[in-house]
Amino acid sequence: MNHPVYILKADGVREPFDPSKLIYSLHNAGVTGNTVDDVVQHVQTHIKDGMTTGEIYSYAFHYLRSHSLPIALRYSLRRALSELGPNGFPFEKFVAEIFKAKGYEVLTDQVVQGACVQHEIDVVAWNDKELIMVEAKFHNEFGLKSDLKVALYIKARFDDLRHQTFTFGGKSRTMTDGWLVTNTKFTDQAIKYGSCQQLKMVGWNYPHGASLQDLIEGSGLHPFTCLGTLTANHKKQLLDKGIILCRDIKRNPHVLKEISMSTEEIAKVFAEIDTVCGA
Repeated sequence: MNHPVYILKADGVREPFDPSKLIYSLHNAGVTGNTVDDVVQHVQTHIKDGMTTGEIYSYAFHYLRSHSLPIALRYSLRRALSELGPNGFPFEKFVAEIFKAKGYEVLTDQVVQGACVQHEIDVVAWNDKELIMVEAKFHNEFGLKSDLKVALYIKARFDDLRHQTFTFGGKSRTMTDGWLVTNTKFTDQAIKYGSCQQLKMVGWNYPHGASLQDLIEGSGLHPFTCLGTLTANHKKQLLDKGIILCRDIKRNPHVLKEISMSTEEIAKVFAEIDTVCGA
């Protein structure tokens, strides 16, 4: 009888390797048919006791990348978001770009006065009818979740802002909605509380049909950190320059020369952008 192979999750917990979880993540990325079986078989031929979930992801991703770049992109998107760090400012800018794509005017890193105290708001978005204030909760450790304490804290902040008057876009406005957006998942208790209190919460896979994954794919915005032709050092340098999206690189091609990439390397980056990001 074979002994179970234990893997190490991002939160440090060891658990038996369960192929069904890998299959679920592949289905979510749009992988179908025999390709799912092929990826699982590829991973299982390399798996060993003590392997991390990150290593399992890497084997699956590289297999997909060699067969279909667009599917590999979708599979890597959640992890690419976690690389918009180590601080949360690039993620705030990313969330702002999503609102821009939906037709809102936006500002980031705003200080506003509540009924009791001032609050730092990550993203403020408005149009003719709405004024939305957004808390962008970023986790750079893949696998961490936003819990009940986060939801309680954000709800209290929005309650303090609810009936105040603000001036954005040259017009006096009151907040119509407050959003809590995270690049990972929510705990069940956080979701239960948010639903009860009518707190708008958007996580990687929540709510169904309007999750962060859905918003990204619907807007066509992809973080450049999904690109496999860039090294970790390249990505850090580009983040330091304020680059967030694949299209930012297309619009500012000189930034690749500024981080000492060769002409051949730059050509590969642009080819990957055209294939997987459509930027």
